[in-house]
Amino acid sequence: MGTVVDDAASVEFHAFFERHYAELARLAHLLTGEPDAADDLAADALLALWHRWDRVRAADHPAAYARGVVANLARTRVRTAVRERRRIALFWSQREERTENPDVAGVVDVQEALRRLPFRKRACVVLRHAFDLSEKDTALALGVSVGTVKSQTSKGMAELQRLLGTQTAARQMHAAVARSGEAAGRNR
Repeated sequence: MGTVVDDAASVEFHAFFERHYAELARLAHLLTGEPDAADDLAADALLALWHRWDRVRAADHPAAYARGVVANLARTRVRTAVRERRRIALFWSQREERTENPDVAGVVDVQEALRRLPFRKRACVVLRHAFDLSEKDTALALGVSVGTVKSQTSKGMAELQRLLGTQTAARQMHAAVARSGEAAGRNR
């Protein structure tokens, strides 16, 4: 008996899908301005509707309910994109420093050691020491807590000291990454 209800719900949902998918994708496109994301958002919304199909089909206006789900998903996507743009702008807003006669071997050693760090440790170390960001600004840029920045920076620096075999890793890392950042900035 459960399969009859499931089959009926499945047929009803399939008909709803066929009737409203294009409209929901168009709504997602207009809300986000991203044609590539529109199909994904519509599909995500319909998946969410399927999981709540009993509630949706009991609603007075199931299509309006579906539009609300798409609007909420689009709002989340736009907010995420705005936060990401802010993080990128914060990352690149730091003034570039110029260094005369860089220690190329030191830069290569530090870059190799940085590559061996897990991403979050590497990002914390680079933002704190190469870009001189505060713990708060680093946390904002990475979307983590200040405590995470503190622990990941500390662990990353300890690992760099171990990898570089020197107690002057912070000073060497700061100078080398600043120099390598200049080269990367010129290559953009």
